[in-house]
Amino acid sequence: MAEALLDIGVRAVAAHAGRPAAPYARMPLAPGVKYRRILLKLSGEALMGDKGYGIDPPVLAGIADEIIDVHNLGVEIALVIGGGNIFRGVAASTTGMDRASADYMGMLATVINSLALQDALESRGAKTRVMSAIEIARLAEPYIRRRAIRHLEKGRLVIFGAGTGNPFFTTDTAASLRAMEIGAEIVMKATRVDGVYDKDPKKFKDARMFRRLSYLDVLTRHLAVMDSTAISLCQDNNLPILVFNMTRPGNIRRVVLGEPLGTLVVDERREPRVADEQAPVSEEHSHGK
Repeated sequence: MAEALLDIGVRAVAAHAGRPAAPYARMPLAPGVKYRRILLKLSGEALMGDKGYGIDPPVLAGIADEIIDVHNLGVEIALVIGGGNIFRGVAASTTGMDRASADYMGMLATVINSLALQDALESRGAKTRVMSAIEIARLAEPYIRRRAIRHLEKGRLVIFGAGTGNPFFTTDTAASLRAMEIGAEIVMKATRVDGVYDKDPKKFKDARMFRRLSYLDVLTRHLAVMDSTAISLCQDNNLPILVFNMTRPGNIRRVVLGEPLGTLVVDERREPRVADEQAPVSEEHSHGK
């Protein structure tokens, strides 16, 4: 708050003196970087590591290091984190809990994860802001689109918590929505798998990973990239989605530098392209979840 007030004061003095305030200087972009602004979607389960619940500190630290490494390239990064490592609203609703109440509890779980990631990032010297879709004034800023964009332009990492703030919508949909609002060039969905497969590779040894898919392919084949609402939002606004494996160190950096990793979902009306060579399939692989 004090930093914001100081910034406002400096600009007011400049305006009173009859000269416009200097524009914010955005971070210089490193050579070879493909994207200036990205939205990174993390699942809550990614924070668990090998634990069955909660947050594994070494895993959280590794994710923070990866994010800062990419941010140092000049990339503006916004993040959306799921809450499945703490509470999953859809699962609770199947046991008799009211779906809206369960979803609100899930939103609070995403805020917990957002605060944990914020702490990990700031302990490494990064400047961050957590913006919540539900008001929690003592913990996070309320989500305001123009303020979020300004934070990114100033070189801050922005973490969007509490999903869309509405029940019945997933954090995948929140990621698509926030990406469009802030003008992100791509949604990068970090998973524990290498990409999107035509069938479950845990059950089928001949499962093939797609390199490129169209939005329509994802919807008609019922491929679990994101939920249908999130896919439709990206399709309507021509926002690419990249599904990639974050468990391999350095993958976020490689993707930002343009290496062909994972599965890219774009607006194209040709046959989906499968990978020429398949990496060994681990037991963790699934249909992009």
